[in-house]
Amino acid sequence: MRAWAVVETGKPLKEIELPTPEPTGKQVLLEITHAGVCHSDLHIWEGEYDLGSRGKMRLTDRGVVLPLAMGHEIVGKVLKWGAEANSAGLKVGDHMIVFPWVGCGKCAECLADEDNMCRVKPASLGVYQNGGYATHVVAPEPRHLVPLGNLDPSLAATYACSGITVFSAINKVMPMPPDDPIVLVGAGGLGLNAIAVLKAKGHRRIVVVDVAQSKLDAAKKEGATDTVLADGPDTAKKIVEAAGGQVGAIVDLVNGTDTSRFAFDALRKGGKLVQVGLFGGEMNIPLPLMPIRALTIQGSYVGNVKELRELVGIAQSGKLPAIPITNMPLNQADAALNRLKEGKVVGRIVLTASAA
Repeated sequence: MRAWAVVETGKPLKEIELPTPEPTGKQVLLEITHAGVCHSDLHIWEGEYDLGSRGKMRLTDRGVVLPLAMGHEIVGKVLKWGAEANSAGLKVGDHMIVFPWVGCGKCAECLADEDNMCRVKPASLGVYQNGGYATHVVAPEPRHLVPLGNLDPSLAATYACSGITVFSAINKVMPMPPDDPIVLVGAGGLGLNAIAVLKAKGHRRIVVVDVAQSKLDAAKKEGATDTVLADGPDTAKKIVEAAGGQVGAIVDLVNGTDTSRFAFDALRKGGKLVQVGLFGGEMNIPLPLMPIRALTIQGSYVGNVKELRELVGIAQSGKLPAIPITNMPLNQADAALNRLKEGKVVGRIVLTASAA
């Protein structure tokens, strides 16, 4: 198999040859047809996460080993499987969305289909083992595969991270009255998928915040009712004005020092801030306001395979609007990462195999 891998952090990806895995046990080998390019790949590529005054969390701190083919938004076709997967009803050529947030497969969380919360040995595809920037990938078990059905594979690839990440985060602030504003911070691939999910859930008031007017324009086109340009120290005030008052729910898809501050300041009494992004930094808050205003701050880490199945079902029913997709060949993974780093992507880049 071929892979476009991080061999040295911060350096261009390299095309390398690796042995094509032979699936054993419950494993399923797939030929990759589509792979999304996610902002979190930039952190892995750069080799570190910004922890503010606590310094940096490096790849080695997370147990990541190079060389690594990144990519965790994967769609592929089934090639073969191990003996213990024989009863799963798989057929060669089945086109599948691959759930990437896998764990040890044996702990209580994994056995409950909540592998993303595995505390024993997280083994996420594209993070701890080779993922989508390659010609082949191994899914640990058939339960990590969701049939593509009638979906556009380029769009469906985004559901494995961008889609379930926002789906899981939005579920943490629901239920809310459909005309009660929900604020989304960030209008990249995550933000546009979040608008689509909210619309699919029947939510009508969606306020989107970003630093780029072009991305806000895309958010408006996707269905945002209000947009806020975060171009100064008065962003919290602008959010409150756009929403018609302080807000009950904010999903921060950027999650940096500045966004955490203005998001906190825009919350109403009893409000909830769900932090998703990995931009980095740290959050400084006046502690008495937490109990006085009965606020909640909660982290949300991607999503689980149950949420992926549910989200794909909504998409297959035609209720989930599409987001803008730009296709590039798999062998241009490095160029795609650089476009993302330079802020030149509206929606999502999805890499495609030449035969896809």
